[in-house]
Amino acid sequence: MRYRRHGVTIGPRRMQKETDRPSDFQIAHFGAERHMMTRISLDAFGGSALTADIAVPKARSASEMSSGIPITYVPARNTIFLSFALAWAEVLESADIFIGVNALDYSGYPDCRPEFIAAFEALAARATRAGVEGRPLRIQAPLITWSKAAIIQAGARLGVDYSLTVSCYQADAAGRACGKCDSCRIRRDGFLAAGLADPTRYV
Repeated sequence: MRYRRHGVTIGPRRMQKETDRPSDFQIAHFGAERHMMTRISLDAFGGSALTADIAVPKARSASEMSSGIPITYVPARNTIFLSFALAWAEVLESADIFIGVNALDYSGYPDCRPEFIAAFEALAARATRAGVEGRPLRIQAPLITWSKAAIIQAGARLGVDYSLTVSCYQADAAGRACGKCDSCRIRRDGFLAAGLADPTRYV
């Protein structure tokens, strides 16, 4: 199936480098008909190392990363993101919303799990005119059960230039990754397992 693509980029302050690409780049590189950039600041609420002055955990072992929900979890972030996407999708009369959450990495964020996606889709069917009129939107999370290596390999086959992407929770002003936070560790291990060179620029 071919989709008409409309992209939404939303980012908290410590993910600034991921949202620095202008809309014309997003449209040209990813084939979006339109790209919407919106700044939603959750800094006022805090509660996370990504939205408050809380240290980002670094150099944690795999067992530490898989134990509990880390301080890098941003309360209700994907609920907020999907709500914005849902509003625009209904205006566009879209049938599908795609989100790149993954439940298999170490983080274990509650809003990256299959049950959350299913619950939000059920909410969307009841909270929108499209839904109550019999045209419910589908929430698509195609990467949710994939390993990091499988995601990286699929992206490589599709021509993704990973040097343009940043996963780090605390990249510096030049966009270089720290190499020590959980996200950097998971990314690096993913490239290793995928058998591909990691193009990430590290500090």
